[in-house]
Amino acid sequence: MAQDAILTGAQPETMKDRIDGMFAQDKTWAVLLVVGLWLTVFFVMFAIRGFIADPTIELICWAAAALLLLFNTASIFAMLRHYAADKEHIYSVDIKHLDAGR
Repeated sequence: MAQDAILTGAQPETMKDRIDGMFAQDKTWAVLLVVGLWLTVFFVMFAIRGFIADPTIELICWAAAALLLLFNTASIFAMLRHYAADKEHIYSVDIKHLDAGR
């Protein structure tokens, strides 16, 4: 990696830059997966609406879908807050392991 930086003339990345990059990538993927979850749940709910005869059952299904989305979304954002607060420790360990494998 350092040799690549010398050959290209680029400055080698600092540990903070690498940590910030990994966190940004994880945050992007987490948000995209939450959006995908929301789209999937709404697609399924609208796809099965015609098969549900009882409006009470449909209401229960919508309530269950809402709880699923609420708890999954909250847990992903709680994870992101935890990662942001402790990203130096979390990602520095990952980077050390990645570098040791090279």
